[in-house]
Amino acid sequence: MRSVFLGVLGVSAVKINMPVGIYISVPFCRSKCSYCNFASGVFAREMVAGYVGRVCADIGRAQQIASEMEATLDRKADSVYLGGGTPTTLIPAQIERIFSALRQEFEIDREAEITVECAPGSLAPEMLEALVRAGVNRVSLGVQSFIDAEAAAVGRLHTRTAVLGDVDRLRAAGININVDLIAGLPHQTPASWEKSLEETIALGVPHVSVYMLEVDEDSRLGRELIAGGTRYHAHFVPDEDAVADFYERACSRLSAAGIAQYEISNFAREGLESRHNLKYWTRRPYIGFGLDAHSMLEGQDGGVRFSTADSLEEFIAGAPLNRTTVSAHHALEETFFLGLRLTRGVDLKAVKAGFGTEAEVMFGETIRELESSAMLESEGDAVRLTPAGRLLSNEVFQRFICTPLV
Repeated sequence: MRSVFLGVLGVSAVKINMPVGIYISVPFCRSKCSYCNFASGVFAREMVAGYVGRVCADIGRAQQIASEMEATLDRKADSVYLGGGTPTTLIPAQIERIFSALRQEFEIDREAEITVECAPGSLAPEMLEALVRAGVNRVSLGVQSFIDAEAAAVGRLHTRTAVLGDVDRLRAAGININVDLIAGLPHQTPASWEKSLEETIALGVPHVSVYMLEVDEDSRLGRELIAGGTRYHAHFVPDEDAVADFYERACSRLSAAGIAQYEISNFAREGLESRHNLKYWTRRPYIGFGLDAHSMLEGQDGGVRFSTADSLEEFIAGAPLNRTTVSAHHALEETFFLGLRLTRGVDLKAVKAGFGTEAEVMFGETIRELESSAMLESEGDAVRLTPAGRLLSNEVFQRFICTPLV
């Protein structure tokens, strides 16, 4: 295995060994949800088949891709994540083809965390059997709401009954489950949100993700909200204060149920945190394949980030990768705005060991100002977001991104 540096790629310090994480983008859905701002959609079956072929070909040339990006790629992997879109819209043979390609190119650890995202109601028996054969041990269910009317309002095709059936079958197959919820969906009320939380807790799942509705121009619902319109039930979206209340209620209810918050949007029972997603927040190496997939590997002179095209046609046509070298300055920025996502925060002693006095010069005053405004708090060598800071995390992170070079 190659080495990374205290979780900070490209910074000279004590070295530790760390296998790579693998992300596979599957951008296909049965329908496009109104809130979705990802590079995904509904496409013809023949395009799906061509896409799978292209992804498998890229997996087969992973070492060549890393070399072209002037990066080092370890063959050992300890996490695989198929995200979307909805990976389970593929046919079982396509899922198995992807995993076959992965195992030919990488040495996937026997204890690896292998996750597949799934829309409730899309988990046919033959698909579940294919996932088990492929070694999948974790499924992330895009529930979003246990209230059928709320789910339908944003284009979700499942019902509460379908969710419960999927959970039963996944559990019988020995697969760990994450449930996704969204705070701020159209028609959501304190009572209906409480019902979704109650249903989630009653299921006894080991992991829950809670996202606050994003309002931006990259989704149909977001554009309608910005325009002040009424399409997509936009006029029934709760206001910002209500959404914040929903999020805070989720934090409280899940914590009381033994599902502890370990990241801004993620909660888990002890020892069942998402190992793959932790790679992103702790700056461990990972490589992505497929549409709009991102990678971060070790280069000769620092970390290297690269990504694929976000247009399906351009990706299949072989559009070149977009490459960025992560300088020590940017690595330090990332260490803060990614590390602060975690409930445990950022270890300032480790940061100083990796970056020297530059960290204090660059961010000492910023940290003190954010502490005085109750956005950050310190305990020992750790600095972390306060509950108020989590609600305004984007504004906090911006303070670390925009700090000028000294």
